[in-house]
Amino acid sequence: MDVQGLSLLVDIIEAGNLSRAAAALGTSRANVSQRLNRFERQLGVQLLRRTTRDLVPTEIGLKLYQHGLAMRHEVQAADEAVSGLGRGLQGSVRLSVPSGYGQLRMSAWLNEFMQLHPDIALHVIFNNDIEELVKGAVDFAVRVMAEPPPQLVAHRLGPVGYVACATAGLLDQHGRPTTLDALRQLPLIASSQTSERLRTAGIAGPNQRVPQIRFRLVSANFHCLLGAVSQGLGIGLMPDYMVQAAIDGGVLQPVPLEPGTLNFLATGKFLLHVPDRYQTLAVQTLIGFLIQKEKEEEGQAGAPQRRRGRAATIAP
Repeated sequence: MDVQGLSLLVDIIEAGNLSRAAAALGTSRANVSQRLNRFERQLGVQLLRRTTRDLVPTEIGLKLYQHGLAMRHEVQAADEAVSGLGRGLQGSVRLSVPSGYGQLRMSAWLNEFMQLHPDIALHVIFNNDIEELVKGAVDFAVRVMAEPPPQLVAHRLGPVGYVACATAGLLDQHGRPTTLDALRQLPLIASSQTSERLRTAGIAGPNQRVPQIRFRLVSANFHCLLGAVSQGLGIGLMPDYMVQAAIDGGVLQPVPLEPGTLNFLATGKFLLHVPDRYQTLAVQTLIGFLIQKEKEEEGQAGAPQRRRGRAATIAP
């Protein structure tokens, strides 16, 4: 087996076509095409099918790609082991985290990780897209979403519930709704995605009328939303992790909706990465660290609820 030909196959498939592979390798398209043709002649099989724009691996081409990728990962792991011999864990990790959850919860975890591993540098991007991950600009991403994209490897970190809450003054002024229909009549503050889901909740058919809702503020920035809710400008429909501290501190009060009213808004926290992409030891360590921190957080959040549940059971 021509190891260089196998490596070339990996480069071409990951690039998507000959031109991009040639640019990544610093050579000409003609050179890449000649080397690929020579490798296919040596094997006596077709590895790639040419389309008008891209190259699609054949069945044997895909199998050889997987073998070549595994071989490349082993070489990278060996290089990393040799370069780090006699030294602590080192390197750099690029990650993308949500603007709200990342700043509120994950920033402290990342600071703790850097204290534990002083030779690892972090490059953290705060946004809610996954384009950086797909394009390879980051090693992994954490996202809050209903379902993860099927083309990515997803580690579920935990659930995200939604809470309707407001200041005591605003609730005294507008009342304390217990149903979704009553909530829709009040001035609301929410993200654009939440506002759209609230508009269409319970709409069974195309002929049903979409209710008019009084949104006072709609924004993708949850810190902006939380500030407005805390100022008494409206009732917030917010992820539980954004408002729990304000509720515990008495700044906000939960709206006494019937249990399960906002279940349709529930999402999840996911750690996402691209399959078959090599992860350095530094990346693997940070992923494991964040998964463990999230488990600890979920355990701490669940303990008070369990204690309250037991107390309610035995109370006269």
